[in-house]
Amino acid sequence: MAKIQFLQLPVPPPSYYAATGNVPLAAASLASCLESKEDPILGLSPYVVSPEDTDSLGDRELIDHITKEGPDFLGLSLYLWNTERSLFIAKEVKKRNPDTTILIGGPEVNEDNPFVLGEGGYDIAVSGEAEHSFRNLMRTLLSKSSLEGLENVAYRKENGTLTSFGKQTAADFPLTDFPSPYTTGHLQVDPKRSTYLETVRGCKSQCTYCFYPKSSQNLRTLDIPETIKLISNLKEKGARELVFLDPTFNHRPGFENFLDAVAEVNSDGRMSMFAELRSEGVTPKIATKLRKAGFTRVELGLQSVNEETLKRVKRYGSPHKVAEVAKMLAGEGMELLLDLIIGLPGDKPEDVERGIHFFLEHGLGEWVQAFPLSVLPGTAMRKDAEKEGLSFMPTPPYRILQTPTFSQRDLTESLFFAEDLLERRLDEFPRPFLCAALPKKNDRFDLVLTGSNQSTPDVDPIWERHWANMSGSRHHSVWFHTEDLSNDLTRILTLIHERITAEPFCTIDFVIPLVFLPKPKEIEQLVSLFETQRNSYLSRTLAHRGENLQHRLVFVFDGNHRELKNWRDEELDSTSFLIYEKIPTNRIRNLDPSKEAFYLIEGEEVDGTDFVFLKEKMDPEAITFSSRKLEEKWSVEVLGYGEL
Repeated sequence: MAKIQFLQLPVPPPSYYAATGNVPLAAASLASCLESKEDPILGLSPYVVSPEDTDSLGDRELIDHITKEGPDFLGLSLYLWNTERSLFIAKEVKKRNPDTTILIGGPEVNEDNPFVLGEGGYDIAVSGEAEHSFRNLMRTLLSKSSLEGLENVAYRKENGTLTSFGKQTAADFPLTDFPSPYTTGHLQVDPKRSTYLETVRGCKSQCTYCFYPKSSQNLRTLDIPETIKLISNLKEKGARELVFLDPTFNHRPGFENFLDAVAEVNSDGRMSMFAELRSEGVTPKIATKLRKAGFTRVELGLQSVNEETLKRVKRYGSPHKVAEVAKMLAGEGMELLLDLIIGLPGDKPEDVERGIHFFLEHGLGEWVQAFPLSVLPGTAMRKDAEKEGLSFMPTPPYRILQTPTFSQRDLTESLFFAEDLLERRLDEFPRPFLCAALPKKNDRFDLVLTGSNQSTPDVDPIWERHWANMSGSRHHSVWFHTEDLSNDLTRILTLIHERITAEPFCTIDFVIPLVFLPKPKEIEQLVSLFETQRNSYLSRTLAHRGENLQHRLVFVFDGNHRELKNWRDEELDSTSFLIYEKIPTNRIRNLDPSKEAFYLIEGEEVDGTDFVFLKEKMDPEAITFSSRKLEEKWSVEVLGYGEL
């Protein structure tokens, strides 16, 4: 019996204790389609790497996990946020297990994505919706037949080059052809996580920046009885929040009847729900039905207030209709996500300003999410990018760099201007992990570099001896304890480079507790090293801020050290590194809420009134804890980073 293992990696979260939202629906759906009752693929045993493992394991641990299982086939689902890490893992698995056939698929796998097609480490690429073509592919592989001419499939020839894709055929199979992965057991319902499901595939809209139209322009719908059967099953399994991934939720035929049926199965209100809607066609009656069905969060895309731009990108619609429907849904008690894209062809910086003012004037500012355009593979916008004069990153996140009406500076300034108007940051702050070490945990490593350090009795210098082979968790910290930074700087730089090379897609905080004032040249060398390591989606997402979400440099100092405190005050505007002042719990009330600074609260217990003071008076992103219990409590209860 041949084994096929599926790996779908999550969106990297902004914090150690933040939820990843990882539900490997695509991977599990592929595993399930191999086991359809009517026509199973015989001789093949599918297995999906669990979200618990993909959420916690570092690069090396994942590679070890896969190679230990020794699958005959490894399938990877590639998305914007996980492509580079997935391809890295594929290469490393191939090095260790050359006989494992590695397959890639997902939205990133397209004829127009030279980045993915130019990478090595995989054997076969599958484009488009995969269930039907994937089954044909696996039958062909198991029979050891030629792959030549297979629809939607490209494969690696003996000389290492990748063939062109076979005939590109849009999916047209009914959604009832294959069982839900929740019913086959390939995907578990976890009450602490959202439960993702698809009841419609295909999209009638033709938005040029979106991937959905490529999949299919014809709606294929799981009918109401089948959908209600699935939702009832998910409810019995303990689902608490359903996230509908249907491209445009209210384009489903018989939408009102569908909402009535969902309201009936969810009459006790045990489940909350989320979906993305088009404002067109949403009436007060439908808004009420959405609430009765259990919808507590809804996303509406305005994208631009410039109606000529909306026509140009084939979004169409009316900004005033979006505002009308948003207020209607808010009146039913729903939370909203209102999208505004920065850098659409035809838009100018003043259109972004008008868009923000538009939402503010309608009392909707709290729900706005404004973000730069990404020119995604498989979209009409990418096809026409040269004609439109669009310059964009060739690698994830494929972010727009320049348009005929937006300079690079305009794009960044428009985002910051939007933040000023909305009085909040529009992307998540990259929160470092500064908690104390725990025995047998691989999420913090302490290295003593100069002499002995009695102030850190838990430090184990043995880690450096095993540095080259060390495996860290998905998010871990490395602490360099030095009494002479100048003397140890070369060694620190070498160790940082080796750690990033060993696990390039782990989120790593490199922490230097300061004893003396660092010299400008020392900081410059450290910062320069991190700038040369911006080789991932996660490190590029905040490049416009000068920040690095993947690998962070953090300085920590004792608040009693006056010289370091003055230095910190001079460096408050730095985006290249973070500086945390250590504060014992008995000095919490001495903190000045008006001061923009970062604080590491030391101690296992915080008085309830002090916790409230930190929560209500201080910038919540500026506070972190050495206690794991307190850091998790803060992340979940105050920052809202946790699961359900």
